[in-house]
Amino acid sequence: MILQPDKNVWRIEQAGRAAVLSDAQYFGALRAALLKAQSTVFIVGWDLDSRTRLVGESGKADDGFPEGLVDFLSALAEQRPKLVVHLLVWDYSVLYTLERELFPLLSLHWRTPDRIRYCLDDDLPLGASHHQKIVTVDDAVAFSGGLDLTIRRWDSCDHRFKNECRVDPAGEPYFPFHDVQAVVDGEAARALAELARQRWERGACNRPPPMAPPADRWPDGVRPDLTDIDVGIARTYPAVDEDPEIREVEALFFDSIDRAEHCIYIENQYFTISRLAERLAQRMREVPALETVLIAPMTAHSWLEEKTMQAGLVRCMRLLADAGVSERVALLYPEVSNGGETVDTMVHSKVTIVDDVLLRIGSANLNNRSFGLDTECDLAFEAQTPEHRKSIAAIRDRMLGHFCGVGADEVAASVARTGSFIATARELTDGCHRLKPVELPEQDLDDMTTLEGIGDPERPIEPPAFVQSFVGERPRARRLRRFAKVIAVGLIAVFLLLSWRFTPLAGLADPDTIRAWLASIAENRAAPLIVIAAFVLGGLVVFPVLLLIAGTAATFGPVLGFAYAAAGAMASAIVTYGLGHMLGRRALEGVVGPRLNRVRRSIARRGVLAIAVVRMVPIAPFTLVNLVAGASKIPLSDYIFGTMIGMAPGIILMSALGYQIYGLITEPTLGNVVMFIAAVLAWIGVTVGVQALLVRWRSAKS
Repeated sequence: MILQPDKNVWRIEQAGRAAVLSDAQYFGALRAALLKAQSTVFIVGWDLDSRTRLVGESGKADDGFPEGLVDFLSALAEQRPKLVVHLLVWDYSVLYTLERELFPLLSLHWRTPDRIRYCLDDDLPLGASHHQKIVTVDDAVAFSGGLDLTIRRWDSCDHRFKNECRVDPAGEPYFPFHDVQAVVDGEAARALAELARQRWERGACNRPPPMAPPADRWPDGVRPDLTDIDVGIARTYPAVDEDPEIREVEALFFDSIDRAEHCIYIENQYFTISRLAERLAQRMREVPALETVLIAPMTAHSWLEEKTMQAGLVRCMRLLADAGVSERVALLYPEVSNGGETVDTMVHSKVTIVDDVLLRIGSANLNNRSFGLDTECDLAFEAQTPEHRKSIAAIRDRMLGHFCGVGADEVAASVARTGSFIATARELTDGCHRLKPVELPEQDLDDMTTLEGIGDPERPIEPPAFVQSFVGERPRARRLRRFAKVIAVGLIAVFLLLSWRFTPLAGLADPDTIRAWLASIAENRAAPLIVIAAFVLGGLVVFPVLLLIAGTAATFGPVLGFAYAAAGAMASAIVTYGLGHMLGRRALEGVVGPRLNRVRRSIARRGVLAIAVVRMVPIAPFTLVNLVAGASKIPLSDYIFGTMIGMAPGIILMSALGYQIYGLITEPTLGNVVMFIAAVLAWIGVTVGVQALLVRWRSAKS
């Protein structure tokens, strides 16, 4: 047995039926399964695009429902009053912004029925991505593999040179694209449903619904490739907070290689892991008859990919050459020709077949990220009967043959005639489809180490040592990610503040106007109440509160200025808290999404301490924290004391230096600029110092 729970797989469960779906077969099968959904759907992925056309090989749908993914799901939810759909997608890096749908919260959350729940999964360490691609339907059937429900993924299995359906939402055609997904039912499907629920609860901080009773949701028109077979589920999870890393994906690759006797067939986008190449070379030296066919993309598709992933591929192939086994390793890419023109097929699939014993389909690439940093899920089918072995061999021959434009029978006949999978892969063609050797560039690999550490790291990127010296030891995950969110929130605040500076609102935000108005009410008996009301209104409309604090201190002096500013800030916080209490958690979740629960739970669990820390080191916008605290029924006393403790240092500094800050705004001389910078540095020092004390205090308690 290759599959071993708690070593190279999470669990082994049986599937009554299992099938391998290539390309548009998956989109069609998924649509057919979703049409049977009655209670619960989970769609978990790296990317999700509302415009994805959910259609099969024909490129059209004839069931009366819309073709677009979100329109299809919305129509389904409207028709099935008990159906709840959960969409969980990686909260992607800014590097992928231009490749993603703009405003996904609008298209996937606000424009959909209430029973379609959308959440961005950011519960990952710095540099990691959520890379699992899982769909479950009523916990009865599940899909897992390399395909996301996003644009520029659909292609027919014949990968024609031109296909009128192979266009993006802008109508732009793209090259042939290949990927593979597996579908299972039975206990294997229920295990994947558990996995999807775990990820949803972690990413959305929202308890998922209970498991549905057993049912038959197998997609119509899909013929099983395997029946009554054991399915191992292998995962990769990085270490997050107190949870240890999981590296079942890595262990299963090594254990599978060690059992190979005749042929290792691989489809993968990347091959960058040196120790995996060394393990493969070792096994090939031990077994002289062993051949490896590796089907990959023709070339890198970006500068960073060229300098990281392609550099890793070059290194791995050199290791195999140095071991003297490269003649029994074929690195090939699929090409499609039409007359004198040719295009390459983009290989995005993650498939490994070892002899006729093990079939593996999943999301994991053969790179460092998939072995230790990103979340991954692979399904492994291990043959237990002669019928299973025959079926796995037929799947391998079918997959190899489809790149060459021939059927599985022709592949099997060629292997029997030549005695070589490599010879078969290189020779078979229908005249338009063929496999060709990947030409690797000459690269100086010594210069690539730094870039590989960024583009293809094996573990979370640790923050610089000086950061730890300020804040003390914290859980390994998400430290710098939280700092990045603080920066992002700051940028949003700057944008809003600039709107008061460069739009018609600027007249109201003019420092002289503010001070003149404050001076006009300074002698008024109701001045304290008027100032407090101004703070409350300013907070509601995102008015530059800095100007109010500085103007208040400049007009009323450090003592009264502090009192009025503190009272105004507290009043604003209490009013927004009350607004959140009135709206309730469900209303806020409808706007922000399920991820709101993470902020809510953090505040509810730690009370005064959490509120104080959020005020000093904001992990969410001021107003959002107030609304969430009110909606979550945080005790008002905890909320008030936490806000007072957290905001006091900043208001004291701002009030004490109110004249200087006002002078900086109205007459920016070198002297008051230097003084303002000193004040800012002092505030940063106070904030970091208090945060460090809080962190060390929590660490000491734990």
